[in-house]
Amino acid sequence: MSEMQAPRRLGRSVGAVLAGIVVGVILTIGTDVVLHAIGVFPPWGQSMAGFDGALLIATVYRTVYGVVASYITARLAPDRPVAHALTGGVVGLAVSILGAVLTWNKGPAFGPHWYPLALVVLAMPQAWAGGTLRVMQLRARRTL
Repeated sequence: MSEMQAPRRLGRSVGAVLAGIVVGVILTIGTDVVLHAIGVFPPWGQSMAGFDGALLIATVYRTVYGVVASYITARLAPDRPVAHALTGGVVGLAVSILGAVLTWNKGPAFGPHWYPLALVVLAMPQAWAGGTLRVMQLRARRTL
């Protein structure tokens, strides 16, 4: 590999991971805003206590968005799509752990403990799923 290719490849790798993260954040925040606006979630700043059903919905859409974001990372990766998706998953895992630590026992406004734990547990499987979808897509194209 030439000296020019290595920085370009690194830049594409970093860009792929960042693009996936940005897509996941935008989808999540956008959905959160809509769900607050239509009353599925309580108004901003109010307690999530008693909104277990809404938090279950949030867990589902955040998981789907995590798979989508990881797929995008894998799609944009210059090589090793699953490794790139898992790198984004590690970032998601770190953010989820940080969120759980910072909100743990801070009161009912942050909802029940199962919610941040679910986000922590699901971070890596959704990253793997998104990367694996891309690999499956590439394999299917080769057989055509």
